[in-house]
Amino acid sequence: MTPATGSTAPAEGSTPPRHAEETPDLVTPRRRRVVLVAAVADNGVIGLGGDIPWHLPEDLRHFRATTQGHTVLMGRRTYESIGHPLPYRTNVVVTRDPQWSADGVFVAPGVEEGIERAQDFEGDVMVIGGGHVYVAAMPLATDQVITEVHMSPEGDTYYPDYDRSAWRETRREERDGYAFVWLERV
Repeated sequence: MTPATGSTAPAEGSTPPRHAEETPDLVTPRRRRVVLVAAVADNGVIGLGGDIPWHLPEDLRHFRATTQGHTVLMGRRTYESIGHPLPYRTNVVVTRDPQWSADGVFVAPGVEEGIERAQDFEGDVMVIGGGHVYVAAMPLATDQVITEVHMSPEGDTYYPDYDRSAWRETRREERDGYAFVWLERV
């Protein structure tokens, strides 16, 4: 299979569901897990001006180890801030622009379509941002792998709020100034 070079735009006026109850259960025995992977500051910030407002080399290694061998799903602006496909992963980029394409990536017009496309690829679906993609993917997510960054920087992109009672913490690794946290949907 070769990466798509275009797609059709979603229906006019369509919006992502706001609650898991509004979305059909997408996890079946043949389905991949949908894992949100993010570094989130105490104030919810995940980005500033298309960049990450902190530098944690160990978190970058953790991100690489968590996502390698899987499919990464990201928005176009996140892809463009990275500047190239992430190696050792299948890359799916979500964009409403039907003319947009890039070498080495598959294109989807929406998050649900991106998750559906990822069912044909190896590994789980690792959602890696940005903010709008996290919002649309949250109701579909089975797991989250969060780096809790214990600072409150300025930012213009935020991780979505979510009902913490719907998630169970399965693992936590404390570090100096941050923690790696694994959550699964209850």
